[in-house]
Amino acid sequence: MTTTTGRTAPPVRLEALDRLLGEVSGERMAATVAALAGDGFAGRRVGSAGGAAARAWLHQRLTGLGAAVTIEPFPVPAVPEIYAPPAVRWHDGTATAELVFGRQVSVHLASADVPPVRRGGLALAGAGAPTGRWLVVPAGMSLSDAYAHADGAAGLLVGKGVDGDGWQYTTLAGPDPGPLPILAVDLNTHAALRAAAPAEGTWLAGNSPIRRLDVTGGNLHGRWPAAAAEDAAEVLLTAHFDGVGDHPGLRQPGAADNASGVAVVLEAARVLSTALPEGPHLSVALLDAEEVGALGSAHHAAQLRDAAADPLVLNIDGAGHLQQAAAVEAGGPAQALLANLDQAGRHTGVPLVAGPVASDNRRYAAAGLPAAGIGAGMAGYHSAADTPDRVEPATMTALARLVVAAAWFAASHRTKLSSLIGDRQ
Repeated sequence: MTTTTGRTAPPVRLEALDRLLGEVSGERMAATVAALAGDGFAGRRVGSAGGAAARAWLHQRLTGLGAAVTIEPFPVPAVPEIYAPPAVRWHDGTATAELVFGRQVSVHLASADVPPVRRGGLALAGAGAPTGRWLVVPAGMSLSDAYAHADGAAGLLVGKGVDGDGWQYTTLAGPDPGPLPILAVDLNTHAALRAAAPAEGTWLAGNSPIRRLDVTGGNLHGRWPAAAAEDAAEVLLTAHFDGVGDHPGLRQPGAADNASGVAVVLEAARVLSTALPEGPHLSVALLDAEEVGALGSAHHAAQLRDAAADPLVLNIDGAGHLQQAAAVEAGGPAQALLANLDQAGRHTGVPLVAGPVASDNRRYAAAGLPAAGIGAGMAGYHSAADTPDRVEPATMTALARLVVAAAWFAASHRTKLSSLIGDRQ
C-alpha cells in the first residue's frame, strides 16, 4: 500500500498484533481498579490526601513499566468539599423524619457554608413571608428567582433526582456559592415538603457544611524511549485518575469513573511499551482535576501546544460495561486517528459508534490536537454505588485490545483510510 505522501507503508503484521492482543489481562486491570477504588485513596478528590496517594501509587506503576515519569503540578481553585454530614430533620405536622445523607439529602454546590443547624417553618418560595423559613423551591424556578423571594429566609430546598440505586450523584464543577444554605433533597421528599409547606406546624432543621478549597493538582506523564523514525507519530494514552472523593461517612470509590480508564491505559501501555520499536513514540498522561472542569488536561494540552507537539490522543473515560458499542468522540484533525480506530475495532471485534464522551479529550481537541475519547459505560456514576464489582473485566479487556490495535495500526502507517465512525471536528 502507498500512502498519500507517496511513502510505501510496511506490511501490517497481524500475527504479531494478535500475539500482543493475547497478552491483555482483564484480571490485572481488575486488580488495578480494586486498588484505586480502595479505602486508602478515599475517592481520589483533587488536592486531597487520597488523591496524592493515588498519584504516588501510579507513579510507581509507570516507573515499573519502564517509563520516564514526571509530575506536573498546577493550581486548582475553589474545590467544593462537604466536610461534615448535613444534619437534616423535618416535621410534617404529625411526625418527624431524619433525612439520609447521600440518598435523601445533600448540600447543593451553590450553598453557603452554614455549619450551625437552622430551624424554621416551611414555606413555598414566592408564596408567603420568607423570614426565618426554609423555602421549598418549585421545579422550574431558577435559584436567582428563588433568591428574589428569600429575604431573611433560613435556606432553600431544591429537588434532585437519584440514580437507579437510590443515590444522589456528586458533582464538583458548578456554580459559585450564594448567600443562603441550600439543601438538595430527593424528588419524593421534595414533593412531600412542597405539599406540607402551606400547613401550620411544619418545620425543617438543617445545616450546610460545605467549603471551597484552593488546592494543587498534579498530572503524571510517562514516556518510553523508542527507536522511532524522526517523522513518526506519537501516540498519547490518557485517562483521569481523580474522582469526586469520599464524603464524611460516605465512601464514593470511583471504580468505573475512572479507575477503569486508568487500568485500560496502564495495561495498553504495558503491552505496547516493548512492542513498537519502529512505530510511534508512546506516552501516557494520567490526569488530575477532570472532575472540576478537566483542568489537568487543559494544563497538559497547553504544554503540548506550546511545544508544537502533535500526538494522536486516545482518552479513556468509563470502561465499566460495554453494551452494544463503545462510544467514540473525535475532535481536532482526527481523520487519521479515526481511521486507526476503525481498523482496530474491526480487527478486535469491538463495535464503535460516534457518541458524546464529555471528558479530557475535549481539552486536547480544543488545543488543535487529534483526539478521540472512548467510553463504554459506567454504573453508579459519582455515587457510593460506583464499586469495583460493577466494572466488567471483559469490557476493560475489549477497550485495552482496541487501544493496542489502534496504536499498532498507527505504527503501520495506516493513517489515510476512510473512517466509518465519522470525523467530527
